[in-house]
Amino acid sequence: MTTESIGAATGLEGSEVLRAERVSFGYRRDEVVSEVTLGVRRGETLGIIGPNGSGKSTLIRLLSGVLEPRSGEVRLFGRAMAQHGLRERARAIAVVPQETAVEFPFTVTETVLMGRAPHIGRFAFEADGDLIAARAAMRRTGVLHLAERSLHELSGGERQRVILARALAQDAQILLLDEPAAFLDIRHEVEIYDLLHDLKEEGRTVVSVLHDLNLAALYCDRIALLKEGRLVALGTPADVITYPTITDVYEIDVYVDRNDITGAINVLPLSRRYRELLADVLLHDELASAARKA
Repeated sequence: MTTESIGAATGLEGSEVLRAERVSFGYRRDEVVSEVTLGVRRGETLGIIGPNGSGKSTLIRLLSGVLEPRSGEVRLFGRAMAQHGLRERARAIAVVPQETAVEFPFTVTETVLMGRAPHIGRFAFEADGDLIAARAAMRRTGVLHLAERSLHELSGGERQRVILARALAQDAQILLLDEPAAFLDIRHEVEIYDLLHDLKEEGRTVVSVLHDLNLAALYCDRIALLKEGRLVALGTPADVITYPTITDVYEIDVYVDRNDITGAINVLPLSRRYRELLADVLLHDELASAARKA
């Protein structure tokens, strides 16, 4: 059964394709994700943001089925993740992890072809159609010219684009990405998110962890903000990326405004000098207000 027919059979086409319901996870007594509830709609880009250690990567692993929640449930197309076989999950969800350890000197082509595994029989080999899909994925991520190179010969940014190509070759409806632009320069960073936007426009569902709040505001339809494993805000970029929310969650003063060209929210960090000036201004205003009331 294809991912499209699964969605239609459950009546979820155009609605939620993935949902975490009061999901918690931790190691020993430390809870990394706590009581998180969120749904991911078909054909949207959902960004996951938050400070280091807030549980973003763990949430991606829970949504992918790699980790099993300590409590709560993750549902894929309306059914519990455990009710889907591994091959069925792999045809529905492709994952781009933050880092990928490669022990053997696979070529770029061999690595990308691994994404075709869910579509190949247990004892079968790749067919011409699999190679065509792999080359198309490499072309879209800008690594086709590296096809015969060993993964060990590539830079971190090149390797990250190869892993994204592997996910595209998987031809899954849902893409889960943990900082897909890690190690990339600004040009390739924007190219990756332009590509993810194109995939969304084609009907894919994209869930991405981001550290760059400006990219999150520019490319995401909705944003989930985590702090200490808890979901503290979920909504449009304009609803979530606000001065009070960001200064509270990240515990630092920032400047938040709207970009005149894109219309998206922009966040500018302030150096210590300007944070101190801002504190002086706020103190002055507070004292003046108290004097007026007296």
